[in-house]
Amino acid sequence: MNFRHAMAALACAVFVNASCVEAWAQQRACGSRDPVNTIAAMFDAIYACWQPPPGTGGLSLTLRFSLRRDGTLIGKPRATVSKLGPDDGLNRAFVASVLEALDKALPVPFTDSMGGAIAGRMLSPLFAAADEGRS
Repeated sequence: MNFRHAMAALACAVFVNASCVEAWAQQRACGSRDPVNTIAAMFDAIYACWQPPPGTGGLSLTLRFSLRRDGTLIGKPRATVSKLGPDDGLNRAFVASVLEALDKALPVPFTDSMGGAIAGRMLSPLFAAADEGRS
């Protein structure tokens, strides 16, 4: 395996691992301007702005999007996987909460090195509301 393929495999492993992490409350405050220098910190910055609406436990949505080196969105985010429920109103509120979190979190305050590394890469965070009664 050449260096290029090894780096691609490593990048895929990191993104898949980060993408599979269930969204939960983080230590970071929403809108914090503290510099982000890791993939985990980037997802923390986004998840910190997300509050799932009441009654949406068990729902989940995976978005796919890319960011520029300055932390702004490239194009529009796209839903790739969703697990929604039978209530259209709750589904709309859940999806709106995810998009609102992304809007609040961006632009992500990347360090120069992180901005250069992440720019244009496809990101796929999972937003999953915990079932009510579970912590």
